[in-house]
Amino acid sequence: MPSNSILAQKQQIVADLAEQIKNSAAGVVVNYQGITVDKDTAMRKALRQAGVKYVVMKNTMTGRACDEVGYGELKQYLSGMTAIAISEHDPVAAAKVLKEYAEKIESFQILAGYVDGNVIDAASVNALAEIPSKETLIAKFLGSIRSPLYSFAYALQAVVDKNGEAAPAEAPAEAPAEA
Repeated sequence: MPSNSILAQKQQIVADLAEQIKNSAAGVVVNYQGITVDKDTAMRKALRQAGVKYVVMKNTMTGRACDEVGYGELKQYLSGMTAIAISEHDPVAAAKVLKEYAEKIESFQILAGYVDGNVIDAASVNALAEIPSKETLIAKFLGSIRSPLYSFAYALQAVVDKNGEAAPAEAPAEAPAEA
């Protein structure tokens, strides 16, 4: 039986992981078996740059943390060499980076994940990774609303040019009358 101090340390580790999961936007569970040190280092760097925490921990401890936050369904995926990537703000960041490495490394595998309070399977994580970044979506949206405005402005300019009229100039501001 473990000593009370070791048990307290483990409980604190589980509580910390549960807090990270609870405060995150999304997370992905992977089987990292077969990844080389070089590729693991590069992957961890890419995850850090994307604002994602990558945690390798005993499956039982990860399972307890998942139970604490209501993601008990994830426990069925926790066997073998697993790790969890936790994205604090961007729900697609972890999925994007890990999908890239899962495609490069045959034995590296996405198992499951969670987003918006729901546990999702590997296919859903891969679909999540296909979503463009927030900045790309904003740029596409702005481009789509800008196009009709430009078309309208060009049409107005064509009407003005056709009629040969100049755009009305603003009336000069009159000086206030002195009393």
